[in-house]
Amino acid sequence: MTRETWATRVGFILAAVGSAVGLGNVWRFPWMTAENGGSAFLAVYLGVVLLVGVPGLLAEFVIGRRANRNPVGALRDLSGSRAWGAAGGIAVLAATVLLSFYSVVGGWILRYFLESLAGLAGAAPYAAEPGAHFAAISYGPSAVAFHLAFLAITGVVVAAGVRRGIEVATKVMMPAIVVLLVALAAWAGTQEGAAAGFAFLLGFDLGTLRTNALDLLLPAAGQALFTLSVGAGTMLVYASYVGEDRSLAVDATTIAALNTAVGVLAGLVVFPLLFALEVDPGTGGPGALFVSLAGAFTALPFGTLVAAAFFGVVLLAALSSSISILEIPVAFLVDEFEVPRKRAVAGTGALIAVTGTANALRPALFEFVAGPVVDNLLALGLLAFLLFAGWTLGDEAVAELRAGAGPIAAALAVPWRYLIGTLLPVFLAFTLLNALGAGRVVGDWGVVGVAVAAVAVAAAMLSRARTRSAV
Repeated sequence: MTRETWATRVGFILAAVGSAVGLGNVWRFPWMTAENGGSAFLAVYLGVVLLVGVPGLLAEFVIGRRANRNPVGALRDLSGSRAWGAAGGIAVLAATVLLSFYSVVGGWILRYFLESLAGLAGAAPYAAEPGAHFAAISYGPSAVAFHLAFLAITGVVVAAGVRRGIEVATKVMMPAIVVLLVALAAWAGTQEGAAAGFAFLLGFDLGTLRTNALDLLLPAAGQALFTLSVGAGTMLVYASYVGEDRSLAVDATTIAALNTAVGVLAGLVVFPLLFALEVDPGTGGPGALFVSLAGAFTALPFGTLVAAAFFGVVLLAALSSSISILEIPVAFLVDEFEVPRKRAVAGTGALIAVTGTANALRPALFEFVAGPVVDNLLALGLLAFLLFAGWTLGDEAVAELRAGAGPIAAALAVPWRYLIGTLLPVFLAFTLLNALGAGRVVGDWGVVGVAVAAVAVAAAMLSRARTRSAV
C-alpha cells in the first residue's frame, strides 16, 4: 500500500501547527494561566516550551521521518524490538484516550457556536444564566449528541486522506484562526478595564515566580506537552509523511513559535474581557470559556456577534487538533494491518464514540481522563520517545536531524541528542513521580535523585542493547 505524503512544506507546517494550536491554547491555556498566577505561569510555560517542548518535538520528528511509520511500527522497526513496539502503543492509547474527552469539549464548542449564531436573531440560549446553561448541557444526552457530531466532522476530514483532507483543511483553518484572533484581541483591547487583563498576562511577576516556581512547573509542563501535541505521537505521525529535504529543526522551531503566539493571542482576548467586566479570571476552571466568557460577551456591545466569531475560532482550533489526534490510531491501522483508510476511520471513530459517550455522561470520569490520565500518558509517551531517540537510535538520530538541516542545526545535533537522552528524561521522570505523590514521601530532592537514577539505568541498558545489536 503506497504511503501518503504532504503536498507542500507549508501544508505540513500548518497541519502541525493546527495540531498544536487547539483546545490546548484557546480553551486550556487561559484557565490554566488564570489558576496559576498569570504572568508567572506564562514565564515558566515559555521556558518549558523552549527547553523541553522543542527538543521533544524534534525527537518525534526524527523518529517519524526516519521510519515513515506510525508510533508502534516506527519504534519496532527502527529498534528491531517488539518491546519498543509495545512502548509505541502507549502513544496510540494516549491518542485514543485524549480524543475520547477532547471530542466532548469539541461538542460543547460546536453547540456554543451554533447557539451564538442563533443569538444573532435574538438572545443566545446562554445569555440569561451562563453558569446554569453550561451546567445543564455539559453532560448528559445532549452532550453525547454534540460529541458525536464533532467526531463525525473530524472523521470526514481524516477519511479524505493526508493531502486532500488534512492538508487542505488546515490550510484554510489556520489562517482563519489567526486573523480572527487578531481582530478579537484588537476589539478586546478597546474595552474599559482591559489594561488590567494585559498586566495580568504580560506583567512579569518575579515575586510569585520565586515563591511558587516548583508548584508552577508541573502544570506548566503538562500544558506545554498538551499544547505542543508531543507524547501522543501526533508529530511523529505527521513527520512520517515528510521528505528528507526539509530542516526538521527549522520546522519544529516555527511550529513551537506559532503555537505559542496563538496561545498568547488567545490570552489577549480572554483576560482583557474578563477584567473589563470585573470577573475573577481564576474562577470557572475548564468551564471558564463557556461561563465567564459567555457572560462577558452578552454584556458587551455587539457581544453576540463577537461570541459567534470567538466560538467559531475555538471550533476551528478544536477541529485542527482532533484531526491530528484521530490520524494516530488511523495510521496505526493503515500501516500495520493495511486497513483501508476509510474503514480505519470508521472503526476508530466507533470506538471513540463509545469512550467519549462515557465521558459525556459522567463528569467525574471526564475530569479524571482530561486531567491526570492524559497528562501522565503524554509525559510517559514523550519519555519513551526521548530515550528511544537519544539511546536506541543514537548516532542515527543525529544523522536524521542533520539531513536537510542548515549549519547551525547540524552543529547542535550532538548536544541535542544528549539533552534528549539525559536532562529532559530526568525532568519528565521528576514530573511523573511528583504527579504520583513521590514528593510527599521522599521530598523534592529525593525525587530528583530517583529520577536521575532511573534515567541512568535506562540509558545504560539501552546503550548496551544498541551495542549488542550493532555487533
